[in-house]
Amino acid sequence: MNGLETHNTNLCIVGSGPAAHTAAIYAARAELNPLLFEGWMANDIAPGGQLTTTTDVENFPGFPDGILGADLTDNFRRQSERFGAKIFTETVTKVDFSSKPFKLFTDSRAVIADAVILATGAVAKRLTFPGSGEGTGGFWNRGISACAVCDGAAPIFRGKPLAVIGGGDSAMEEASFLTKYGSKVSIIHRRDAFRASKIMQQRVFANPKIDVVWNSTVVEAYGDGERGGVLGGLKVKNVVTGDVEDLRVSGLFFAIGHEPATRFLGGAVELDSDGYVVTKAGTTETSVAGVFAAGDVQDKKYRQAVTAAGTG
Repeated sequence: MNGLETHNTNLCIVGSGPAAHTAAIYAARAELNPLLFEGWMANDIAPGGQLTTTTDVENFPGFPDGILGADLTDNFRRQSERFGAKIFTETVTKVDFSSKPFKLFTDSRAVIADAVILATGAVAKRLTFPGSGEGTGGFWNRGISACAVCDGAAPIFRGKPLAVIGGGDSAMEEASFLTKYGSKVSIIHRRDAFRASKIMQQRVFANPKIDVVWNSTVVEAYGDGERGGVLGGLKVKNVVTGDVEDLRVSGLFFAIGHEPATRFLGGAVELDSDGYVVTKAGTTETSVAGVFAAGDVQDKKYRQAVTAAGTG
């Protein structure tokens, strides 16, 4: 097909996280001989998805001592291969679901499939400023996170002041959740009003452990001199006055939304206003018969590894 290596398959799975590999394990055990395209730095994330960007995963059943995110995704991959799933480390860049069989394309391959499972996930949006990244001088996974539910109960956050960036329902939910563990929670918002629903705002304003830093952005994260290598505080700039102040916190959580990995679909299936794949209630069926969606690419509510695996 236009010089591309062509594969015919019963089932093509696109994705590399718990949803994709659970689907691959079930399909392979059912002798459907699935092909799985795990991507190569798709959405700037290594094969394995969001779990590869975390350190200890402590809320996935079966690992009482926790497990590194990258190790967990390696286990997923080995289990899929054990049952016969064929895995390609290539990114699907284009699809054609206009007629059966379906067609999917990478830079070097064309796949003709009877059925497709979309499990490409969603990426938590992050802000970039000095100290926000990984590696030397950065505090990502050492005090900075994009998932309060995943990481908020970690020992480094317990009894410590914490901060959340955002102004929508997710930020309200995460701030409220973090009050169970932190000594206090500051919501940093760049405007003078939240866009969150009124009921969520009311819960935040009524919580004595939450305060709001209005009209402000974080311009720098710095370390804790006493607990070397972990977050110690933030430089917060008031966008109205230009003043920069210190906010001592041990945890910072981005709650500015997620971006589902659906651009490559080019409108081949129905998406909602936020770009998530629309599935029929209670199922994984998309708007195209024979094309299914599992995991975070169709789930904007739970966004957990274990729920992704369930839909897979």
